[in-house]
Amino acid sequence: MARRPLPRILSTGSAQIARNRELARAQIARSRELARTAADSASDVLHPLITITRGLRRLASAGRRRWADTPKDRRGPLLFLVASVILVVALVPYGPLLAVITLMAAAAWQGRDRGPSTPDGPDESQTERLRSLYEALVPYFSAAEDPAPLYAHGGEWEKAFPEYEFDGTGRVSSLLIRYPAYFTDGEAQARARIEHLLTTKSGRGREYHFAWDEEGNELTVTVLAPLPTGIAAQRFVTSPGETVLGFTDPTQVQRTLPLTYGDQQRDVPPVVWRTGIRSTEPHLLAVGQPGSGTSTLLRSIALQALQYGDIVIVEGGSTGEYACLIGRDGVLAVECGLAGALASLEWAATETERRLIATNRARQSGNPPPEDTKRPLWILLDRPTTFSHLAVADDRKDPQSLLQVPLRHGRAVGVTVVVAEQWDALDALSDAVRQHTRARVVLGPATAQQLETVLGAPPHTTPVADVPPGRGYARLGTGPVHRLQVPATPDPYDDATSEAHRQAVLDLLPARTTPVEAESLGRLEKTEQEPEQEPEPVPAEAVVAETS
Repeated sequence: MARRPLPRILSTGSAQIARNRELARAQIARSRELARTAADSASDVLHPLITITRGLRRLASAGRRRWADTPKDRRGPLLFLVASVILVVALVPYGPLLAVITLMAAAAWQGRDRGPSTPDGPDESQTERLRSLYEALVPYFSAAEDPAPLYAHGGEWEKAFPEYEFDGTGRVSSLLIRYPAYFTDGEAQARARIEHLLTTKSGRGREYHFAWDEEGNELTVTVLAPLPTGIAAQRFVTSPGETVLGFTDPTQVQRTLPLTYGDQQRDVPPVVWRTGIRSTEPHLLAVGQPGSGTSTLLRSIALQALQYGDIVIVEGGSTGEYACLIGRDGVLAVECGLAGALASLEWAATETERRLIATNRARQSGNPPPEDTKRPLWILLDRPTTFSHLAVADDRKDPQSLLQVPLRHGRAVGVTVVVAEQWDALDALSDAVRQHTRARVVLGPATAQQLETVLGAPPHTTPVADVPPGRGYARLGTGPVHRLQVPATPDPYDDATSEAHRQAVLDLLPARTTPVEAESLGRLEKTEQEPEQEPEPVPAEAVVAETS
């Protein structure tokens, strides 16, 4: 049986509707264009009338102010004088016509646009800067085989730089560069040469952001404003599992935090690091030079972690940077010696295993995980390679070897490891630390090669040599590289700390408590203690276990 064709209205209905929609959109666009053209034409035609009306309004306002400022005893003679002038003008031949012409001229003068006239183009010094940039780019953006080169010595720089802006000092603050399609913008070395050249020619000492548009063959160069350095430590509006590493540019993230900045309230875009079971970057590595702010970053993380969890601090520098946290609620240990560091890290590894076993048994029986496995545990290590050298000299176990279990399995049971190390000892970090710390932070001055080595990708900005403490870059996993400014979290016991920053840190510290009860920290009594060693600080739970 032959199939009957479908009715024409069904087969062509959707196409007809689509054509009608396109026609309607075209008509709307044409109507808007006509309305815009009519408005522009009317504005041009009525511009003299608008100017005169504005001037009459200003003259009337000036007259009202003059009448209001005149004392009451002088208003009568002033009114008689004005009436006399009007009478004389009315009696003089052509007086009213001359008066109207004079009034219109005065209104036109008063109604003129008094705004500063913007120049149509750059001045002589700015033109010279743009021409210099153009000539410097000629060897990189030109080829002998190009029949119509965009870049040529003595060529027109206006075609290559369609958009540009200058700051108050006369230097380039924003620039749009067009380059030929045959330029190898997909090669990192070729792009790096152009970025280095533009940084040198546009002015050193500033941070530049380079946005390459490979499809449109355009490069946008923007001078970045310095990140705020005066933001003190404070309670951030975050949820459990979120840690604020610092603050970045507003174009990099889509979230802001309300902060107290001096005496003002500001919304600043943060770099938020998410930890916990569903985190893809459960552990962090921070690298920097001495004085770059790595200890400040660890103190900031510790103050935020104490809101919801417990922390164990191992300090290899033995400088007392974390003395303010000793004896605080939630601080299980602050170790500065080799024996104490080994005891604390061995307990952390044992605690991670205990949590794994308890969680596994609960899941096998169909029950939720125990409550004592849900509280986050943070292990903060500042310069752990120092203990590695001491352990080798003393023929003892490397403390970094005790981090393998927390690093590999800590995410599933709420154990987070944060390591801060300096550039000169970066090679001494163990493979486990390198492999499992997917969140990376680099603070202080660093070259582009060093940043790419630690972060895994080059930044889109040019690093500068002179940066304030706590200033650097951050990258979370495979995400973009962010500029970073760590909130000011100094040691409150340091005499060089300002009173405002000291008080801000002291306000965030938990209450100082007595040694923690044995039942919560009794697992530390399993750690080995060597009597022949010089007495060093040991975890509080071991002392409690001996006195119980």
